[in-house]
Amino acid sequence: MNAGDIIVVVTAIVALAGLGWFFFGPRKARTAELAGGVQRAAVTVRGGYSPEVLRVRQGVPVELVFDRQESGDCTSRVVFPDFQLSAALPAYQQTTVRLEPAEAGEFGFACGMNMIHGTLIVEPAANGTASADAPEGGNGQAAATPGSAFTPGSAVTPSSGVAPGSPVPPAACCALPGTAGAETGQDAEAAEAAERRAEIADLTRRLIAGVVLTAPVLVAVMAHEVFKAAWVPGILLNHWVQLALITPVMFYTGWPIHRTGWLALAHRSADMNSLITLGTVAAYGYSLLVTIAPGLFPADVRNVYYEAAGTILTLIVLGRLIETKAKAGTGQAIRELLGLQARTARVVRDGTETEIPVGDVAVGDELVIRPGEKIPVDAVVLSGSSAVDESMVTGEPMPATKRTGDTVIGATINTTGSLRVRAEKVGADTMLAQIIRLVQQAQASKAPIQRLADAVSGYFVPAVMAIAIVSFTVWFTVGPAPAFTLALVSAVAVLIIACPCALGLATPLSVMVGTGKGAQAGILIRSAEALETAHKLDTIVLDKTGTITKGKPALTDIRGASRWAEAELLTLVTAAEADSEHPLGAAIVAGARDRGIVPPTATRFESITGKGVQATVDGHAVLIGTAALLRGAGIDPAVLEPAAAGLAADGKTPVLAAIDGEPAGVLAVADPIKDDSAAAIAALHHLGIEVVMLTGDNATTAAAIARQVGVRRVLAEVLPEHKAAEIRRLQAEGRTVGMVGDGINDAPALAAADVGMAIGTGTDVAIEAADITLISGSLAGLVTAISLSRATMRNIRQNLFFALAYNGIGIPIAAGVLYPAFGIRLSPIIAAAAMAASSLSVVGNANRLRRYHPAPLPEPGEVQTEPQVETPGNRAGEDEPGTVGPVTDPVCGMTVDPATAAEHRGAGPGTVYFCSAHCAAAFDTDPGQYTPAAATARGAATR
Repeated sequence: MNAGDIIVVVTAIVALAGLGWFFFGPRKARTAELAGGVQRAAVTVRGGYSPEVLRVRQGVPVELVFDRQESGDCTSRVVFPDFQLSAALPAYQQTTVRLEPAEAGEFGFACGMNMIHGTLIVEPAANGTASADAPEGGNGQAAATPGSAFTPGSAVTPSSGVAPGSPVPPAACCALPGTAGAETGQDAEAAEAAERRAEIADLTRRLIAGVVLTAPVLVAVMAHEVFKAAWVPGILLNHWVQLALITPVMFYTGWPIHRTGWLALAHRSADMNSLITLGTVAAYGYSLLVTIAPGLFPADVRNVYYEAAGTILTLIVLGRLIETKAKAGTGQAIRELLGLQARTARVVRDGTETEIPVGDVAVGDELVIRPGEKIPVDAVVLSGSSAVDESMVTGEPMPATKRTGDTVIGATINTTGSLRVRAEKVGADTMLAQIIRLVQQAQASKAPIQRLADAVSGYFVPAVMAIAIVSFTVWFTVGPAPAFTLALVSAVAVLIIACPCALGLATPLSVMVGTGKGAQAGILIRSAEALETAHKLDTIVLDKTGTITKGKPALTDIRGASRWAEAELLTLVTAAEADSEHPLGAAIVAGARDRGIVPPTATRFESITGKGVQATVDGHAVLIGTAALLRGAGIDPAVLEPAAAGLAADGKTPVLAAIDGEPAGVLAVADPIKDDSAAAIAALHHLGIEVVMLTGDNATTAAAIARQVGVRRVLAEVLPEHKAAEIRRLQAEGRTVGMVGDGINDAPALAAADVGMAIGTGTDVAIEAADITLISGSLAGLVTAISLSRATMRNIRQNLFFALAYNGIGIPIAAGVLYPAFGIRLSPIIAAAAMAASSLSVVGNANRLRRYHPAPLPEPGEVQTEPQVETPGNRAGEDEPGTVGPVTDPVCGMTVDPATAAEHRGAGPGTVYFCSAHCAAAFDTDPGQYTPAAATARGAATR
């Protein structure tokens, strides 16, 4: 080893040490200035964030003013994944981002491409608790508004150093939804699109210049050096001519890359652009010295690499151009959702019909919607009837019929009739605005698998630079002649081929496409974590009422006896029940109305509490209720009892009817099963997922419903307060559990599950507690959500494989590990082409998700096995007191959901629930008459 080798080795050691300090040494954090109860700080965006570490206090509102002093796609958005906030940053404008950090810790933020990073350090409040003004239950509230006036630098003061690189913990709780601002409007989306178009035009011009100037040099050098062609003009091999042609490529075509690369290094960070800049500057600089002063170098190392520098930059710009166009497609879902909104509304004010911008519609305004028009806001129908196409919001292909009193959703399309509606929700409160906000929050969140990729990315660029230094040193000291040339080419190839961009984009792009596809299918995914966890689910727990069933009692069966036809029987019974306040009577009346029956007026109506009703209809004496009521009137119900028993076995409530003193028939009321529940459950079974039904109903009713839809395991007689415990019990069995429910009583179970999924037609409390919302209320959406999650995670794993495999194979080959054995050495030009292909493979693969379409539900088929029904009483090892309670009204025998019971008496295990106030009043007159034993003795066919 000569003196030159020793100098190179020592220099390499010093460079490696300096590299470690440069990237991982302590950095200064700036503390936001507190004024008027708000912490304020300015952040300059120019190739990075300055300052990149901010220190704020827990529980005090924060305003961060991002002053973006550049254009381009990379920094056009800032993402706070732990706050589920993604804010557009228009070029050369200031944008204020507001946060209310309720949790202490370190929270990262990054650009939209996940390449430029910063850290928000939230220090605990002085008294150890958050401010009283801080919201409970989340990291904070978030919003973004553009153009706020703010003087950069005036709200920050230097503070102590902080070591970067420490892991950023996930959010302790969910972030609260942000307020509406420009971020959810079409203006922000239009600004981003305009900036993207400008960038595409600029890259196109630079690419054309690069191709025109680089092609002659590349063709001449390749033909002369590789193919030994004699026809190559000597002038194109002249170093000065090559310098003249490639210099514009270096400084014009490659300017966006150099600028971003150097700015990143100035912020003590590095990205793909930094590596390319270092590699091309090394190649161009060395060639420039050889051209200007060839005498400084030995004759065997006077090669120039102008064609390499020019070709690398041209290829990178080409790849960036294609990538920018492709990435525009990943946000297509948000743009389509924004495009759904109506532009104008026809409002009636002071008796005059006027067309106004939809933003001017106020709650309570009366609107007129003609056939073919979009419904501008969420509203209630005042008059008219029409079929409304809600597919763009719910994913349901069939139009829904809307009548007086029904709700309509903004952005849906009125198809056939005219409607007059009253505005209920406008602006940011509409369902469409909430959908867009939830999708943006999901796209701004970070999946757990992405945290691993981010951790790898944090060390990736410094590691690549270290490998380049080591590669140069090894080839210079022990490599064959010309050692300097081999060392330089290997180092440049290592810098060029490495692609941290592919690793950084592997997860966010797929999450963006996946959540967007979910929104288009009527599935709102609240976070990337929920999207990832859903693919691991092996058990789905379905609440019965409102989830498997429609959640509203309905007339299901009419069994006529003797001489009475079904239509005539229903007409007379409906007339008698018209004045009844009992839920069974209301269901019968509604069923008759749906069948087009207009009942006559009844006289001499009398309600017999706990048993039924009697009335005179068109001269006929009509008696409706329990078997005991008929017996008490001297009518033998024996001819009706077999049908009543069969209906009861199917989980329905039979109602016996007698006309003119003889048995006339049996009607059944039940909570009907949704049309696609059985098919959806069959599809879940095909996906390898066990389906469990959770209900407060008795074992017989629960088994009947489970048998009809193909559920194999049932947890019955579970009180609302114990649903969450049942979820935890299933998790204790080693299962990954998803819970689907719709009611307030389901909220604790939804929160306890690994993934909570709310039916969109359910209560707001359930929706807020859930990770995923199925807007249409159909269980087909559940199947789509799980299959979409699996498709997205498969896509992410493919992206990570492409990125990791490419870098894991390409970097060692570029460093020259194959040269000693096989004589294979990677040209920097090939390295540049491979690097561009790596990024494009990730972007292109993520865009494949846009072609995802949910598979049709399979036919449910015949149920082959009897469901296994577990109750707190028969469960092995059950020793928890108080989990058994009545699930039927002891007065009338109707099945009652404790969560929705009209009234109840008592507390704890002995609580008694009633379907109506009438039954509760009857119970109060003589509680002893309605003990569980007495109620059981009356049988299933009671009123």
